Amino acid sequence: MKYLLTLIAALVFVNVAPAQQKVPNFELENLQGRSVRYADLKGDSLTVIDFWATWCKPCIKSIPKLVELYDEFESKGVQFIGISVDGPRNRSKVKPFAKSKGVDYPVLLDMNNDLMTRLRVQAVPTLLIVNQDNEIVHYIEGYQPGEEQVIRQKIMDQLNS
Repeated sequence: MKYLLTLIAALVFVNVAPAQQKVPNFELENLQGRSVRYADLKGDSLTVIDFWATWCKPCIKSIPKLVELYDEFESKGVQFIGISVDGPRNRSKVKPFAKSKGVDYPVLLDMNNDLMTRLRVQAVPTLLIVNQDNEIVHYIEGYQPGEEQVIRQKIMDQLNS
């Protein structure tokens, strides 16, 4: 029982810790090979940052749901940013993958996982909801079918607060 409580406490800490920080004004390359800054992409109300990889099975399931959420919330000032953490060997797969999944929001490349490490993201997919003060207000590691409803509610809660 003591082990179980320690494990639960550790998991709660892992999922809460990143939400206590701010997203820096990072700069990454987009799919067109241009360097872009977070400040130039972020939403007017909220920004949803999704760390993913082409080889990640849960990412493959979550991305179409995120595209639907982006289409739903774009007009409300919510920007989505996909960040591929595929390594240099998979770079050529990222653009066709994003296109095949219908991604119509910006996708950036974090091939050396520098931003992922800086934000203490440890797995893909990981989704961050970021407010106008660049504070991470919600953090979801992993993806389970139906979780898009939780994401939708978290976005609506933030928009209404």
